[in-house]
Amino acid sequence: MNAALQSPLPVTLEWNGVRLEPLAPHHADGLRAAAADGELWQLRITSVPTPEQTDAYIDKAIAMRPSRLAFAVIDAASGAVMGTTSFHDIVPELDRTEIGYTWYGRSRQRSHVNTTCKLLMLGHAFDTLGCAVVGLRTDNFNHTSQRAIERLGAKRDGVLRHHALRRDGTVRDTVMYSIVRGEWPEIKAHLHYKLQQGGGR
Repeated sequence: MNAALQSPLPVTLEWNGVRLEPLAPHHADGLRAAAADGELWQLRITSVPTPEQTDAYIDKAIAMRPSRLAFAVIDAASGAVMGTTSFHDIVPELDRTEIGYTWYGRSRQRSHVNTTCKLLMLGHAFDTLGCAVVGLRTDNFNHTSQRAIERLGAKRDGVLRHHALRRDGTVRDTVMYSIVRGEWPEIKAHLHYKLQQGGGR
C-alpha cells in the first residue's frame, strides 16, 4: 500500500497553458459559464450541472474528499474556468485511482486542453502518488468519450452492465478502461508527441 495515497492532499498542477486548481465555491460562476458554453447539461450521457445546480455540484465534490479530489480546469492566461475533472475512487490499498467527472465547455473541446489535463493528472498519479493503475470510465453511449480515452492509450477492461443512473432516470452500462504503471512512459511520450503535432484532443 502506497503511503502517498492514504490521504492525497489537494494540489495545484499547471503546464501548457492549463492550470488545475482544487475545485472550490469561488469557481461557481466560472463553472456555470463553462457549462453554458454549449448548454452541456442538456446531454443525457453526462453529469454536467444545470446553472442552478452548480453550487450543490461543487459542495458535493468537496464533501467526497478524500475519495475524490476535484479540480477546476483554468485557462492560465485568462483565468477563465474551462471545465472540471477529478481523481476519484481513490483506493490506497490497491494503489489505484480513477480520473473522471470530466467535462469542458464546447469551445474548449477538441483542443489541447484534455490531453494537457490527462498528462498533468497521469503524471501526478504515477510519478508523485506512485499509483499502480489509473482507471477511466464512461457511459456506453458516450462514444466521443470512449474514443478520447482510447486515444490516450488506455486499455478497455470491459463493460459493467446496468451500472449507474443517468440524469433522465435510465440506467447505463459503464465502459471501463485502465492504464497500468508500466504503460505510462510510452503513453506519456505519445501524448507529448500529439501535442507537438497539434493533435492533442
